[in-house]
Amino acid sequence: MAKGRILVVDDEIYIVHILDFSLGMEGYEVVTALDGEQALEKARTEKPDLIVLDIMMPKLDGYETCKRLKADATTKDVPVILLSAKGRNVDQKVGFEVGADDYITKPFSPRKLVERINAILGHGTSQQRMQA
Repeated sequence: MAKGRILVVDDEIYIVHILDFSLGMEGYEVVTALDGEQALEKARTEKPDLIVLDIMMPKLDGYETCKRLKADATTKDVPVILLSAKGRNVDQKVGFEVGADDYITKPFSPRKLVERINAILGHGTSQQRMQA
């Protein structure tokens, strides 16, 4: 049984594949989207437990997507981690202002991202569970 469902949204397909693999190995079910419009649709239909959302995407950027997710009654309580090459303090500030729960800059460690997701969802890592 999966630990939870994660929606991964990024227009860079290799990042989607890396996260799909890393999260799958950790026991999560992964749903993917390649832009903000797909993300909004999948967030409503797939009901993820958490969303990993890139900022710089075509059609609808991550900031606007996050703002819309947080304004929608069906998705407002889903935690959102913004993932971006934009690492300036002002970019992070905007991310938190639109409702993000966390902000991770690229390049990133997939292992560290999985640890952040586990922390937000209240799960330990597989290594921590083995030690318990």
